[in-house]
Amino acid sequence: MDASWASRAARPPRSRTSTRSPSGSSRSAGRRTRRQEPRSWRTRRSRSRRTPPAARPRSRRPRARADVPAHAGTLPVVAIVGRPNVGKSTLFNRILGERHAIVEDRARTTRDRMYGDAEWNGRRFIVVDTGGLEIDPDDPIEAKVQVQARLAIAEADVIVFVVDSIAGLTPADQEASELLRLARVPLFVAANKADNPKRELDAAEFWSLGWEHTYPIAANHGRGVADLLDELVRAFPPESEAELARKARADEADAFADSVARGSLRPFIVGEDGDDLEDGLEASTGDDALDAADLSGDEAEAARWDAMLAASSDDAPPAIAFVGRPNVGKSSLINALLGEERTIVSDIPGTTRDAIDSRVAWGRTEVVLIDTAGIRRRGKVASGPAAERYSTLRSIRAIARCDVAVLLVDGVDGLTAQDAHVAGYVVEEGKGLVIAINKWDAVEDKTGKTFETYVEWIRHEAPFLDFAPVVSISARTGQRIGRVLELAVDVWAERRRRVGTGELNRVVTAASERQQPPMVKGKRPKIFYATQAAIAPPTFVFFAREAANVHFSYQRYLENRLRETFGFLGTPLRLVFRERAGVRIERKPERRGPAKRTKGVAKAAGTGRPRSAARRPADASGR
Repeated sequence: MDASWASRAARPPRSRTSTRSPSGSSRSAGRRTRRQEPRSWRTRRSRSRRTPPAARPRSRRPRARADVPAHAGTLPVVAIVGRPNVGKSTLFNRILGERHAIVEDRARTTRDRMYGDAEWNGRRFIVVDTGGLEIDPDDPIEAKVQVQARLAIAEADVIVFVVDSIAGLTPADQEASELLRLARVPLFVAANKADNPKRELDAAEFWSLGWEHTYPIAANHGRGVADLLDELVRAFPPESEAELARKARADEADAFADSVARGSLRPFIVGEDGDDLEDGLEASTGDDALDAADLSGDEAEAARWDAMLAASSDDAPPAIAFVGRPNVGKSSLINALLGEERTIVSDIPGTTRDAIDSRVAWGRTEVVLIDTAGIRRRGKVASGPAAERYSTLRSIRAIARCDVAVLLVDGVDGLTAQDAHVAGYVVEEGKGLVIAINKWDAVEDKTGKTFETYVEWIRHEAPFLDFAPVVSISARTGQRIGRVLELAVDVWAERRRRVGTGELNRVVTAASERQQPPMVKGKRPKIFYATQAAIAPPTFVFFAREAANVHFSYQRYLENRLRETFGFLGTPLRLVFRERAGVRIERKPERRGPAKRTKGVAKAAGTGRPRSAARRPADASGR
């Protein structure tokens, strides 16, 4: 980064958060467009039509939750452990039915704990993949891997101890077995890579470890995995009341759906446009309605915001992915937000390999935080090991499945070309974006205008990111880390903002009258009307004449007018221009028969002349 960034004149900044106005000037995040609140939260249909509030009260702080799974408190947890390179991740993927964890024929590939939801014989449970168990690792990162593996063992209800039937019983297996004897939960030995009858017989030597249950399996092909899962389900603790209630609700919903499909019942839909906030409060439970009625000011606003977030149009909670180059502090920020060492952190670039989901309580609902591996340049990824290629692919997939991406930028290095490249992935996917300048405590010679200089530099180097808010943070000291999550949730709400067709067309008409589209090849496009076709990201369809000739600059002009009026903080907009379908009315062919009679001008029969002329007497010349 240029050294002149930190050498500008001093003036105490009002805020360390910056947004971008459509006209190109920076403004404080506190001066946003007016909030639009939902009128009713009673039904999913009405909720999906309502406009979410534009901002969340800054005083709200996230409450960290330790584990990733949504039902970790009610579902049994199965931990897959063993020495390195015995096939733990392969078995993990086999149970989940998808390639969730990175699998490579190299030891020490898995580092962090990986969680996944599975179901077998009607029982749902949580599966945890761990790194290889070692007693005295010689690598500082592997030492932290052992901490992660022991945490998984401590929280497990059932343990699957994976060994290698090809290599046979090794001293590392015996050391891991002695370590696992401290656990007070059922343990099953899975002799992996037994893909033929001979290797199944070789797996008999693992009975010498002294465990009661030993099963030969082949995780790569699925051989023997079903028998292992049958025994695992039998060892689970009894189902909790919450799980039984969930099953009862699922059965009731299935029965209702079957009745509707047979035609016995007709779906009853409530929550039309006539509903208002009072209807939503009356439909709430008694205690919640009274609490919402007693609140006022910021507390009432926060309660309404939490109600909208908890009852969003989709069941999945907001997913926020932390992306960027390697070693910019993504894992450190995740741990700071969670308040625990959820992911391994080190100064070595490329420490994180998998995309790891974590949940944090936020108001009345939860937010999913996705830690991703650093995305390197294509040349380095292509020439690097296979694990790095898989890590990059999983990071890109995490961007595709998230709602909002937080781009972390190294405050010492500044915005680089690779940072802009990663941001391009986010914009192409149509996801919300927040730019967080990390390591702000390491920036030397800061003045009152240092942050504003950073923001101006980012806007200049990456003008396509002018809609994204910018905040300076320090994951190491905890400076303004809560503001990152607040902005991300605000952007999540902005992605679901819906604009009425009438209000939208008034803005489009005013913009067209103020500035007409430029002429292209002697023809000037004309916009007739527009409508919002979708949300997340907001998509607007413009019906026009000569739609293919609408210039890119005029599209940006319309986008700026939309942002100026409706906000859409931190979310890209999709503008689609379509030719208006016209209906041509065919002209009727002219009649060639005798003309219709008109009053006083009718033609004489057989003469082709008016009757008045036929009766006129001839003059002397005989004419």
